[in-house]
Amino acid sequence: MPNFRIYRMKESPRQNFRWAPHVSGLAQVKPKDYEADEPVEASHEYAAWSLLRSTPKPLAVGDLLEAETGELRICKYVGFEKAFWIVPEVAPPAAVSNEGQ
Repeated sequence: MPNFRIYRMKESPRQNFRWAPHVSGLAQVKPKDYEADEPVEASHEYAAWSLLRSTPKPLAVGDLLEAETGELRICKYVGFEKAFWIVPEVAPPAAVSNEGQ
């Protein structure tokens, strides 16, 4: 049976997410807005949701499930939708100038 990694959305971004208008399609998520949690073993994301809903830590709107394949699904009011990490580009280091030497 597949394992899903759980990423819990931090509280501040969750409030923004909850009140934002619903948009369908791929969700863009930032790693800084999430904290990793214990994985769950389930056949699919809805089975994971069902399994966790009666625990002290159910999946909440905004939380992510990552399949063993790396595919992300975000929990929304309407179910689970595909998501992907937005990884900020790292600016190359500025060239050091030798002028004035």
